Amino acid sequence: MPRVEMTSHLYRFFPVLENREILVPEGSVADVVRSVNEITPGFSDYVLNDYGAQRRHVLISINDNLIVDRNALTDRVAEDGTVYIFQALSGG
Repeated sequence: MPRVEMTSHLYRFFPVLENREILVPEGSVADVVRSVNEITPGFSDYVLNDYGAQRRHVLISINDNLIVDRNALTDRVAEDGTVYIFQALSGG
């Protein structure tokens, strides 16, 4: 099963994820986000906008590659893949 990892500040918003062992069924990135949201409702609000697209200041990668489809999240996550979710830094 694919593994999901994220920046530490996201874990603190969702205490149920504190063990940091998040395994979900393989599928698209959208499927992965949905699966995490089923574990801890409200999670997707932090990473997706109102249209279901990746938020501007959030980055999602599969293994070491940023996803290509930031709108529909159709990039596929393999059985042995790791999805990383983290906030992008911005400002000056």
